[in-house]
Amino acid sequence: MIITPPDPSAAEGHVAQMYADDVDDDGFVFSHTQAMAMNPEAHAAFESLIQAIVPSIGLRVYEAATLGAARAMGSTHCLLAHGRKSLRAGILDAAGLDAFARGDDNGFTPAEQVVVDYAARLSTDPASMTDDDTRSLRDAGYSDRQIVDITLAASARNYFSRALLALAVPVDEVPGLDPMIAAALTRPASDSSRPTADL
Repeated sequence: MIITPPDPSAAEGHVAQMYADDVDDDGFVFSHTQAMAMNPEAHAAFESLIQAIVPSIGLRVYEAATLGAARAMGSTHCLLAHGRKSLRAGILDAAGLDAFARGDDNGFTPAEQVVVDYAARLSTDPASMTDDDTRSLRDAGYSDRQIVDITLAASARNYFSRALLALAVPVDEVPGLDPMIAAALTRPASDSSRPTADL
């Protein structure tokens, strides 16, 4: 990327906290964190948005929407980061994450698989979406508030992932991921995404 992020040695306020969180977790500052540190107010606003979304849908559904959107866009940064988050939170086990990377969503519950498909549709062809798409979420048992928050979760991932892709932010190795799973997650989307079902 051609931008020059804030120097860690001179970081203050929210930027310093962003950097410290990465160092505490993984011993270094990720490139995507450095890129977003160019506008710490926007990063803080994004964090607030996520905090407003997750309570109604829960972490499992949030990660289903996030991973579904990231896979559809071919967002390596977010597939690796949220793949690891899903492992650590017990949402997917190693076999389930490896299967997801290869286009098999059976590690998620049937209702969560509907979210994965919905997030993929939103991320690839939102202009063609109709009430039938959101009705698939209602039929899976989600409330009106949850339907909105699932939509916001997938949309938020589009915002964050597309910003990183547009800025050509380097993809860092994510510690704690099996190399074979990481390799599967970083394959082009056309190789790993299953076709989106007509909903």
